[in-house]
Amino acid sequence: MSAAHPPRVVCSGIIVTDHVCAPVGHMPAAGELVLTDTIDLTLGGCAANVSTALAKLGTEASLVGRIGDDIAGVVVRELLEKAGVDTRGLIRSEGIATSQTLIVNVQGQDRRFIHTYGSNSRFVAADIPVEPTPEILYLGGYLLMQGCRPEELAPVLKKARANGARTILDVVTPGKADYLPWLEPVLPEVDYFLPNDHEGQLITGLSSPLEQARLFRDLGARHVLITQGDKGTLWLGDNLHLEADIFRVPFVDGSGSGDAFAAGLILGLLENRPPVETLTLASAVGASCVRALGTTQGVFTRAELDAFLAGNRLTVRTNG
Repeated sequence: MSAAHPPRVVCSGIIVTDHVCAPVGHMPAAGELVLTDTIDLTLGGCAANVSTALAKLGTEASLVGRIGDDIAGVVVRELLEKAGVDTRGLIRSEGIATSQTLIVNVQGQDRRFIHTYGSNSRFVAADIPVEPTPEILYLGGYLLMQGCRPEELAPVLKKARANGARTILDVVTPGKADYLPWLEPVLPEVDYFLPNDHEGQLITGLSSPLEQARLFRDLGARHVLITQGDKGTLWLGDNLHLEADIFRVPFVDGSGSGDAFAAGLILGLLENRPPVETLTLASAVGASCVRALGTTQGVFTRAELDAFLAGNRLTVRTNG
């Protein structure tokens, strides 16, 4: 991408090969064989999901992240290129496998994940390009990539913002840990912070999403959007407090819905929509994802999104 034509959006961060099963009736006991309709090999990981969703929505997206020198890395590149994602930012790491996740869906229960870090463990802040500067720089999967250190990430985000980019940070929290030291130097350089309520509680120890959002704002994030599954979304910003319900759609698989939400948010920001419209758009794209198995298969095209919004309304409450 030449300096004269920088990408509108750079999606950086984790890239994963997902092995995901259609919902089964119960978890197998030791030695038990449980049948499922399908087991799909699909793209996963925040950066791959968001870039793929944006491509489906007709928005240019450049992906930056690490794959391994294995067959899974070849599959990832082919799937991304087929989806229309700019893959020139993919970095092939030698001597390590591509990150993979086994996703087990059980009817009526939340998903279960088995994950290997793989090549994502080698992702560092210096991998993130800030020149040419995109309109939006997204980093997804922070806190899962131990090589992406806060003291190195903060200057990268600061430079991107100084050059005119809006920065978006999403996280993945692999269990209990002391995450605040990883966020305190970084959040002052973040325009939009996107944890879900479970991640927010692990990070802060607070059960209230509103209290979580207030703490993240106190730490420097300009806007905090906390997704809460079927309870909707909280958005706290400068003189802004929104709470939204969700769009009710047939549910198949929740994998990737938060990343689809992020793609919808990015689309709304690129189109300079006001916050209520942006939140509505993000919620619609997030909802579209759960209609199909996998992280991106159900995501709307732009025509489907426009048709859905024309026929459905979202309740968004303005507080404060």
